[in-house]
Formats: sequence, structure tokens, C-alpha cells
Amino acid sequence: MQSSGHRLRDVEHHPLITGEEDYDGPPSENEISDRIWFIRDGCGMICAIMTWFLVLYADFVVTFVMLLPSKNFWYSLINGVAFNFLAVLALSSHLRTMLTDPGAVPKGNATKEYMESLQLKPGEVIYKCPKCCSIKPERAHHCSICKRCIRKMDHHCPWVNNCVGENNQKFFVLFTMYIAMISAHALIMCGFQFVSCVKDQWSECSDFSPPVTVILMIFLCLEGMLFLTFTAVMFGTQIHSICNDETEIERLKNEKPTWERRMRWEGMKTVFGGKPSLLWINPFAGIRLRRILMRTRKGGPEFSV
Repeated sequence: MQSSGHRLRDVEHHPLITGEEDYDGPPSENEISDRIWFIRDGCGMICAIMTWFLVLYADFVVTFVMLLPSKNFWYSLINGVAFNFLAVLALSSHLRTMLTDPGAVPKGNATKEYMESLQLKPGEVIYKCPKCCSIKPERAHHCSICKRCIRKMDHHCPWVNNCVGENNQKFFVLFTMYIAMISAHALIMCGFQFVSCVKDQWSECSDFSPPVTVILMIFLCLEGMLFLTFTAVMFGTQIHSICNDETEIERLKNEKPTWERRMRWEGMKTVFGGKPSLLWINPFAGIRLRRILMRTRKGGPEFSV
């Protein structure tokens, strides 16, 4: 199909939409930053709520079953502060992953006017997604759940109710890292607690009855082992993908790279932002409180999905 000296490739050969239809041009940077990204997917929302519930359950058992009844004040204080600090970082990373636009391509931007504004060279091939009528950039893939094409889409994760893509991969990596850390921490404390309770014959090791204490700690151990295994594997997979400059979809499809791959440290700098610093592990980096407050005063957030 010829148009304006270049070719448009479409898997299903859909025609270009006209400028009078639903597309008003690509959104500006201010419009994008003023939106809160949220996927209205029932399964994803249930999984996200379950994630928060399981983290809060672990915090409850660690705090009220193991640490507060302990006779060692410094043991309780240090472990309590460390565990709760990591839990806050994990849940904050989860929120940033869930509410950050992963790199969605504007819907319906495959108009003649927009393509002419790209100033493409004669004979240059561009691709249009037949599902969301958008021009697909290189390395973008369509997500059937988000119903959008996502730049550098790695996968759709129901536990964060969002795609992991170009803009939120950092927060997903931090989420898996902090969940793995609190899971390992909880398992270690469970081991010490079981030894302590056996020595004291379950008389003074907890404010709960021995059967309730055992049940709560067994569930915490099972949760800790499951989440530690899952998140540690995901963390390693994500770091490997970033270092190799290859998404999980590209690896599974065995796509030959048509782009110039970045060196390992260049990939890490691109995802985490700049040179190595504490900002790399800070899920609050980039939050503009002033813009959020101004948006709230204007009548509340606008959901982009």
C-alpha cells in the first residue's frame, strides 16, 4: 500500500483511519504526566490486592507473633525496622509499576496527517497494528490485556496488573528485589523463632496460643519460600534481559536484533537512570508531589486506560 512515498505494512491489511475519526494527535508530555495509568482488568486487580494482602500478612506475623513478644529489645527493634522498611519499599515499587505508563503507543495514530509529520524517507517501511490502529515503533508489541502496543514490552504481569515495558521496568525489578529480600528475612526470623519456641516449650515465645502460633508461622514459611523462589528468578531474568538488551518476548520469539544492542552497563543506566547511585534502588525517584497536588485540586486524576 503506497502512501506519501512510503509503505505501510499491516498484518491484516487494514486501511488507514482518517483524521476525522477518533485520533486527535499524539498527546503532549504534560498530558501524559497528568494521567494515572491503570488497567481495569478483573484478574489483575485481584492479583494486585492479593499481593498487598500477603505482604501485610507477613508484616503482621513478623511484628505481632515474633518480634513484639521477644525479650531481646534490640533484636526486635533492628529486625522490625529493617523488615518494615523493606516492606514499604516493596509496596511502593508495586504501586509505581502498576500506575506507571509502561510505554504505550497512542491509539489510532496511524493517520495520513501523522505519518506525513514523521517525514519518512521514500520507500521506508512502517508497521501498523491492526488491533489498536497505531503505528508500531521498533520493538513494540501489542498487549491483549492492556489493549495497547507497548514499547519494549517484556511481559504482562497480573501481580502488578500492568505490562512491564520501557517506562516501568525499573520499578518491577525493584519490586521483585525487595519482595525477595523480605521473604528471605522472614524465613530467617521464622527459623530463629521456631528454635526459641522449642527451647521455651512454647510457653513464652508468643502472645498467641501454641497452635495458632504454629499455623501462622507455617503459612508465613510457605509464603516466604514461594515468593522468594518466584521473585528471585524474576529478578535474575530481568537483570539478564537488561544486560543483553533483549526483552522476554524477543527472546521467546527468537527475534533477530535489528537494533544496535547496548553494552551491559549502558542498558542498566538506561533502565535505572544515569550513573550508579542510591536513586537506582529508590522507588520514589521521579515523583513530582507538586504536580500531583495541583492535579488533585483540579478535580482528581484522569485514568489513561
